Amino acid sequence: MAATRIQRRAFLRRLGHYATIGSAARLAIPLSLMAEAGAQSATDYKALVCVFLFGGNDYANTVVPYDAASYNLYNSLRPSIALARGALGATALTPQSALPGGLQFALAPELAPLMPIFSAGQLAVMLNIGALVAPTTRAQYLASSVPLPPKLFSHIDQQNFWQTLQGNSASGWGGRFEDALMSANANSTFSCISASGNAVFLSGNSALQYQVGVNGPTAIGGLSGTLFGSSSAASALRTLVTVPVGKLLQDQVTTTVNRSIAAQTVLGAALGASSPFGTLFPSNNALAAQLQIVARIIGANQTLGARRQVFFVSLGGFDTHDHISTIHPALMATVGQALGAFNSALTQIGVLNQVTTFTASDFGRTLTSNGDGTDHGWGSHHFAMGGAVKGNSILGTAPALANNGPDDVGQGRLVPTLAIDQLSASLGSWLGASASAVNAALPNFGNFGRVSVPLFA
Repeated sequence: MAATRIQRRAFLRRLGHYATIGSAARLAIPLSLMAEAGAQSATDYKALVCVFLFGGNDYANTVVPYDAASYNLYNSLRPSIALARGALGATALTPQSALPGGLQFALAPELAPLMPIFSAGQLAVMLNIGALVAPTTRAQYLASSVPLPPKLFSHIDQQNFWQTLQGNSASGWGGRFEDALMSANANSTFSCISASGNAVFLSGNSALQYQVGVNGPTAIGGLSGTLFGSSSAASALRTLVTVPVGKLLQDQVTTTVNRSIAAQTVLGAALGASSPFGTLFPSNNALAAQLQIVARIIGANQTLGARRQVFFVSLGGFDTHDHISTIHPALMATVGQALGAFNSALTQIGVLNQVTTFTASDFGRTLTSNGDGTDHGWGSHHFAMGGAVKGNSILGTAPALANNGPDDVGQGRLVPTLAIDQLSASLGSWLGASASAVNAALPNFGNFGRVSVPLFA
């Protein structure tokens, strides 16, 4: 009986996350059934924004070896898909601290909108970061002598691991940070917000995500006006899903729906007083549309009573097994334009120093080409952007450019030298999580000596 009661409580606690009426896409209401977590208070505003690139971004055509010796190796390993060195001059990076051995990197040409951000000290590049359970070398991987993330090179498993750092988990590290911080928010519903559908990254043990569309909160259809041409039908549906009837499960659903309606009203009013930034964000850019609504919500943080928030946006299409030379540049243009516009919007509303944006992806891809594209890899290169970031810098260790070399396990699948946990710890600490909260949110962080990526001054 005790076990049954525990299971029932766990089920009810998660019910608000999964409850839907009709189409899940239409409802978009995995709302918080949050308890106000007992946590440290915040007197200022800070937010994290995760930009997830679904499919596994090709690291080598994103952050490209540029010094002559490295470029020649890069070109020799992927001759059919390597970017031309002559096209990289305008995006060659000159970090404040030169890399050892004369190493240089350049961004993909389509990431040119990020160049002024890098030069202004608001963008950092992180080399060879990825999914690890403990520090791992090529020899240890080949000998299976260290624990590894589950099902390496699998899209869904590595997407999950990036977001949870616990394998098959119902909570993500963004949500677990908010477990400790959301008591600083007047309305905990707006602690974890996704503009890209369901994201386990935002689900904590208490904190659950609130989903929005690119135009703001999504109304529950059929609760007002007419339904099937009948006002009586709309009224009946509203009563059915909003009025408690004394039945446990049904009343949990009505509680969730009522909170959804209340959140829609509050957020809709807050956004109604904010500007959509005019033409600052490019049109026909799915990532930019998501970042625009995130910027508008951030701009309304005082109205919403929000002091600590975590956001999730995403872009798909990065599984470039073929046609990479046409597909990947278009994706890079989408990312570059969207991030550039977002940075400008945050500057415009005066919160650039209070928002840190970072990229993530399933995994990197192989350094060698399959002829027309690249296959599933492991470690990858990523970005962190924001006014508080120690930008104009390239962090981490540059991988050796060699097939089956010291840093890869075959075909240029890099063994990561920076762990996601190390990035997460840096981001969580900056957000305001205590050392104990960081350790609780990141169960494997201790395996890395609790040494985080030095992202912030």
